[in-house]
Amino acid sequence: MKEPVFAGRPAPAQPDLQELIGLVARGDHEAFSRVYDAVCGPVLGLVRAVLRDPAQSEEVTQEVLMEVWRTAARYQPSRGSAMTWILTLAHRRAVDRVRSAQAASDREQRAALLDRTPEYDEVTEQVEASLEREQVRRCLGGLTELQRQSVTLAYYRGLAYSEVAELLAVPLGTVKTRLRDGLIRLRDCLGVTV
Repeated sequence: MKEPVFAGRPAPAQPDLQELIGLVARGDHEAFSRVYDAVCGPVLGLVRAVLRDPAQSEEVTQEVLMEVWRTAARYQPSRGSAMTWILTLAHRRAVDRVRSAQAASDREQRAALLDRTPEYDEVTEQVEASLEREQVRRCLGGLTELQRQSVTLAYYRGLAYSEVAELLAVPLGTVKTRLRDGLIRLRDCLGVTV
């Protein structure tokens, strides 16, 4: 409903936002209340468009409005309208919040990677495997030629005992005996306990 206008008395002029910011700069609480009412909606809308989180948007909106209260004296009308100044503050604050959240997430990820204890040490594993191979080679060198050939064909090439016997042109029983004797000598050389 429109307020009646009486003839002979003009309606009191409402100060514009720029004038209100000037009054806020001098500590006028009533002027700040009116600025708050005028800009709260647009500020919240802008902040929410950047942040997308309703709770954080409300928090940042409150921070922006507190900044308007504290820094109203810095507003320079020659650089733009009061609404533009306030929305610029809001946009900067919202972007700062996004960057801060991203930086915190990055820090947490780096910390998690530093705290992660590897299940195994690849270098140590490679060195140990290399040392084990050398030890097996050395121990294989201590076998007789027939034992070494039998073990190599059966365990490294995967041939059946009968195939080893055929390749070496010796009886199957001889291959089995040489394999058994060779494996016992390897076990003793490698220090394997059964």
